[in-house]
Amino acid sequence: MQDAASEGITKTYTNGKITVVWKPAVCIHSKICWTQLIEVFNPRKRPWVTMEGADSQRIAEQVDRCPSKALSYFRNEESVQPEDIQAESIVEPLPNGPLLVYGNLRVKDASGKETQKNKVTAFCRCGGSGNKPYCDGSHVKIGFVG
Repeated sequence: MQDAASEGITKTYTNGKITVVWKPAVCIHSKICWTQLIEVFNPRKRPWVTMEGADSQRIAEQVDRCPSKALSYFRNEESVQPEDIQAESIVEPLPNGPLLVYGNLRVKDASGKETQKNKVTAFCRCGGSGNKPYCDGSHVKIGFVG
């Protein structure tokens, strides 16, 4: 059982090309990470993540297999690095407006393309956006109530 102090802990590990983010409070200890890539993920070592153990592509492939998503990553050159990675996300529906999601997200669109979003993302709730799944302000024009 996690205590209250450990619930907000987030650890990052980088090799300069890719940064792995670990949220211990989310981890379900499936062991997939270390049983399939012990050269990087070794619970008997401190720190338990050794980024020099494999190339960035192999690390990313392994992190993608994490069933709880306690492990995630971002490529340093491709995305804006989050200033303050939070261990939790907050979802806030605005009255008569969008659904705001605070945190670091990977959003997959209908065609399967993934986009990394950081900080705050506004999702359409009214159905009128021309930029779905994101809000474009159409809720004001159509008089959305909800």
